[in-house]
Amino acid sequence: MTQKSRFLIPLALAALLSATANAQELLVKIGHTGPLSGPNAFAGRDNENGVRLAIEELNAKKIMVTGKTLKFELLSEDDQCDARTGVSVAQKLIDSGVRFVMGPYCSGVAIPASRVYSEGGAMLSTVATNPKVTENGYKNLFRITAGDSQIGSNMAIYVAKVLKLSKVAVIDDRTAYGQGVAEQFTKEAQKQGLTVVGQEFTSDKSTDFMAILTSLKAKQPQAIFFGGYAPQAAPMARQMKQLGLPAKLIGGDTLCSAEIGKLGGDAVNDTVICAQGGSMLDKLANGPSFKAKYKARFNQDPDVYAASFYDQMLFIGDSMQKIQSIEPAKVGAKMYQSSYQGVATTYGYDDKGNLQQAPITVLTFRNAMPVPLESH
Repeated sequence: MTQKSRFLIPLALAALLSATANAQELLVKIGHTGPLSGPNAFAGRDNENGVRLAIEELNAKKIMVTGKTLKFELLSEDDQCDARTGVSVAQKLIDSGVRFVMGPYCSGVAIPASRVYSEGGAMLSTVATNPKVTENGYKNLFRITAGDSQIGSNMAIYVAKVLKLSKVAVIDDRTAYGQGVAEQFTKEAQKQGLTVVGQEFTSDKSTDFMAILTSLKAKQPQAIFFGGYAPQAAPMARQMKQLGLPAKLIGGDTLCSAEIGKLGGDAVNDTVICAQGGSMLDKLANGPSFKAKYKARFNQDPDVYAASFYDQMLFIGDSMQKIQSIEPAKVGAKMYQSSYQGVATTYGYDDKGNLQQAPITVLTFRNAMPVPLESH
C-alpha cells in the first residue's frame, strides 16, 4: 500500500460514515420572519430566540419520523415590519424549501405575506393580531396569541369597569396593527358608555407627539388609548409628563414590553397600562423555569412573545412525531384536532386558526418594568 493510499482510505471511510449519518436524518427547515433591524428589532430578536430555543431542544430529543431523526434548521430573515420587504422575505423562504414559518411580528407584514406562504404550501404561526390575518381562509395559518378584537375590547372594559373612567382619547399609528386594535378599543368604549373626546393619528416612525398631545390636553381625557408600538409609546409617555397631562396611556400587547421602560424611564410608571395575550410568566407553573432557561441561553430576560413562539415550535415538533410526517398539511390537520399545554397557555385552535382560549393579562409599569395587575 502506498503512502498516499494510507491517507485516502480513512478519508473515504469518514465520507461514507457521514453520508450514512445524513441518510438517517430528515432535514426540516424552519423559517423565522420579523424585524431584526430598526426600532422593533428587540421584538424580532426575542421572537427568534424563542424559536431557536425550541429548535435546540427538539434537536436534542432526536425525534424519529419514518425511521429517520429529524434535524431542525433555522433560517431567519429581517422583514423590517415592512409589507414589501415581508413579501420578498416570504418568497425567499419558500424558494429555500421552508415549509414551517414562525412570524411575522407585524400585522402589516402578515396580511400580504400570508398569501405567499399559503400558495407555497407553508404553515404560518404568527403573533400578528389584526383580525384580517385569519380572515382570508388560509389553512395552516395559526395566530398563537390573542387578537386585536380581544385585546382592544378588553382594555375598553378595563378602563370603564376597573379604572372607572369616563373620558378617553384615541391615537393610532396608521399601521394595520395600530388601526386594528384602536378600532376595536373605540367600538367597545362606546358600548361601555365611555366618551371618546378625540381621535388622532401619527406614524410608526414619529417620536414627537407634542402637537397631538397639546390638542388632546385641552379636551381633558382621563386616558389615551394608543394603537402602536413601543418605540413611539415611550416618548409619548415622556411628553405627556412634560405637558402635565395626567391621563393614563393605554395600549395593547406591544406596549407591554420592557423596552417601554428602557426608553421611557420613570414617565411610564403607573401611567402606561397594557394588555397582552397569555399570562405573566412569573405567575405560570413553568414560567420561572422557562425564564431561567432563556436567560441562561441568551443572557437576557424573555420579552412578550418568546414563550409563545417556543411553545408553538414544540407543538409542531410534537405533532410531527405523533403523525410520523413532516408534511405541513398533515401536521396542521393534527394541530387543528388536538391541543398542547405550553408555557404561556394551552394551544388549541378554531377552524380559522385563532386560539380557542386566549388568556389576557393587564399590566402596568413600576420601576420602569412591566408588572401584572390581573389575568383573565
